[in-house]
Amino acid sequence: MRTIDASAAESSGLASPRESASGAAAVQKALAILEIVADREGATAREIATALGIPLSTAYRLAQNLANADYLVHLKEERRYELGFKLHQLGLSLHRQVGVAPEVRAQVGALHRQADAAAYFAQYRGSEVVVAYVVDSPGRPRVTPLDFGFHEAAHATAFGKIMLAGMTPEQREQYLVGHPPNRLTPHTMTDREDLEAHLAMVGRAGIAWEHEEFMPRLVCVAAGVRGPNGVIVGSVALSGSVQEMRRKAAASEAAVRHAAAQLSRYFRSGSAAAASGSP
Repeated sequence: MRTIDASAAESSGLASPRESASGAAAVQKALAILEIVADREGATAREIATALGIPLSTAYRLAQNLANADYLVHLKEERRYELGFKLHQLGLSLHRQVGVAPEVRAQVGALHRQADAAAYFAQYRGSEVVVAYVVDSPGRPRVTPLDFGFHEAAHATAFGKIMLAGMTPEQREQYLVGHPPNRLTPHTMTDREDLEAHLAMVGRAGIAWEHEEFMPRLVCVAAGVRGPNGVIVGSVALSGSVQEMRRKAAASEAAVRHAAAQLSRYFRSGSAAAASGSP
């Protein structure tokens, strides 16, 4: 096998392993800085350095590079950094890429009004199960953090269970290896055999319930949305308190089944592919 020494790599434009590792580490630190500034709603270079365990000069240099590229804003009088406008542009782009068709938004809105509960639409984005659209109201707010872009805890959410139940055993195994079913509440199902048995039941029923598995005092119900080949491509869900969902369990289940059926007709018609520009 032919090897490339450092000088050859430099002359050919290829990075050496050491340079590649150094570059990857810098990228990881830069992303970590963005997360710190976002979580704290602003941070000084010293706070960044302390949080990451890096020299103050390194924290300042990386933060300043991010500011020069408009990913951060340096508020000099306050000696701190806040998120920059470039991230807003990226967020808008993400919404456009993950965004759902007007027909889907209308159906989720109708589900919210009919069931008088926060309503959700989840779909695949690559191998992830992602919340793509939410409709709520001041009286029936969405569950935090079940907002646009949420892609965790599929094993503990009703919309995630529907999607998991719709996977082949091989797909589900691969997904759960990368997303271990961690315990979130005392009711979270973490044993793989128990989870598989539960998902088999969900698949037969075509409906998924989640009783305080994701968050205490929260209950969710979901139904699957199917594409042209009958495979589940998304799910619609409702959330509410234990008392509310217990009181209107039958109505909530009927509402998500109806919304899923309506959306399945839309996806099977090929209109969804046309709207997204898919061939």
